[in-house]
Parts: sequence; C-alpha cells; structure tokens
Amino acid sequence: MMEKRQIGTSDLSVSKIGLGCMSLGTDETHAKEIVQTALENGINYFDTADLYDFGRNEEIVGSALKDVRDDVIIASKVGNRWNDVEDGWRWDPSKEYIKSAVKDSLSRLKVDYIDLYQLHGGTIEDNFEESIEAFEELKEEGYIREYGISSIRPNVIKRFLSHSSAQSVMMQYSLLDRRPEEWMDLLEEHQVSIIARGPLAKGLLSDKMLSKASDKIRKDGYLDYSYAELEEALGAIRSKASDTRSMNELALQYDLARRGVASVIPGASSTRQLKENIDAVNRPPLSPDELKLLEQLTKISRYEQHRD
Repeated sequence: MMEKRQIGTSDLSVSKIGLGCMSLGTDETHAKEIVQTALENGINYFDTADLYDFGRNEEIVGSALKDVRDDVIIASKVGNRWNDVEDGWRWDPSKEYIKSAVKDSLSRLKVDYIDLYQLHGGTIEDNFEESIEAFEELKEEGYIREYGISSIRPNVIKRFLSHSSAQSVMMQYSLLDRRPEEWMDLLEEHQVSIIARGPLAKGLLSDKMLSKASDKIRKDGYLDYSYAELEEALGAIRSKASDTRSMNELALQYDLARRGVASVIPGASSTRQLKENIDAVNRPPLSPDELKLLEQLTKISRYEQHRD
C-alpha cells in the first residue's frame, strides 16, 4: 500500500510519489500503459498542465483516468496562454483568462472539477490579487477543489503565502538544487506543502548519472555546480552514500525526508523508469545519518540570483 500524505490543510491526500505527466508523450497507447502501471502500484496523484503538448497531455491523462476518476487526484496548471500565439505562448495570469482556461482544461480532461489547480509561474509585476480572486471563485463555483502555485520565485511565493489560501507550492527540488530548503520554515508556518518536481535533476541523480548530461550541462554545469564540481559531487554520493541504495533511491528519499514535502513527481517516459522510481520510494526512509551525509556532500543552494 503506497503511503499517502496530506496537501497543506486540505482534504487532498496524495501518494508520496505522483506521476509528472509532461514526459508521457503523445502516443496514447504508450502513455496509458505508464498511467496504468502507476495506478496498479498505488499512485493516485497525476500532474499535468494545459501547456503540455498544447493540451494533448490533458486529453490523454483524462482519458487514461476516466474509469477511476473518483479515486485519483488530478492536478493541472494555468497561466501560459498558447491558443492565440503562433510561435509559443505568453504569460497571462488575469482573472478573465484563468476563469476561461479552466473550462478548456475541464473539457480536455473530461472531468467536472480539477482537484489541484496551480498557477504555472508568476512574476512580481503580476496583479496577484486578481489571480487569487479567480482561484477563490473557482473553488466556490466547484470547478476546482484547491489551488496552489508552481514557482521558484521567492517573492512571488511569499505574496501567495501571505494573501491566499493556496495549499501547495510546486518547486524544483533535488540534492543538486536545494534552494527550497531556504523556504521550508516559512512554508511550514503557513501549513503549505511542497510538491517536489525535478527530484532526479534531469537524470543526473539517476543511476545513469553523467551519461544523462546534456551538451549544455557539460559546457556550463548545472545551477551552482560547474561540470567538474558535478563530477565530484556525484562521484562522492555514489562512493560514500550508495552502499545499499541506488542513486534514484537516495534522490527521491532525500526529498521525502523533508517534513513539508507532500509528494515527489518525477516524470517517466517508460514503465521501466516508473517502476524504478516506485521501488525507490517504497524502500525504508533515510536515517538521520544518511540525510546528514547527503547534506554534507552537496551544496546548500540559495535563491540569491533568483529573487524576482
């Protein structure tokens, strides 16, 4: 039985690993196999967005979950407006757009409500009162159960914590990107949960490690790490911390050891990949000594360069 955790103070109870649906692809048969594997292994939390594959991802996820709708938590996101821009999308957190976009998402998902609706980003210039008003009205109208924000911008997050009843913040969080740790006390104070995306750091924290490094990472490194520092850190984790655990396991269990983390949502483009991640989170949690060692082997990354 997969352990479930509460999101914020809401009545949303999610499996400690969810499925980040962005990497499912557009082959519906293949995507449904992955979703079915998730369901069979106790995953009840599925995260999509209207932006993924220009809405096709929501359609596939909705179709794959239609027979178990009442047993699952479906999360989607809003704010990136693509239906009127030919070469990409533009940011639109207006009340009018949020209230219209949710109906398009409901239609693609073929559901009556979305369990967790998230603002897909945010800037300090946004009229955030208007965005929050939209989410609050959608809750009252029954189109959504709860709402949150997906952002790594501290000042944007801070405003939502202070002025809304948001239940979650989706943040990129991994052993190689420890920026959210700076904000965990504040999030806990507001009883808001973290949904941890990118827990495997683009595959660098999987057992394939640097073989997953892109040309850009080889040239520029990854966040606070130069490529040489990345080699050193990953080598140290492998040699000093992974006697009895896989890299996947260390990475996912590291995030789950934090009190405020409700769920980790690695993506999966195959059932094999998904099963590896499920096996990793079903192993015993990290001991205090293991956690301390992993903290010592990695950098305490800060948001200093990302204050907007």
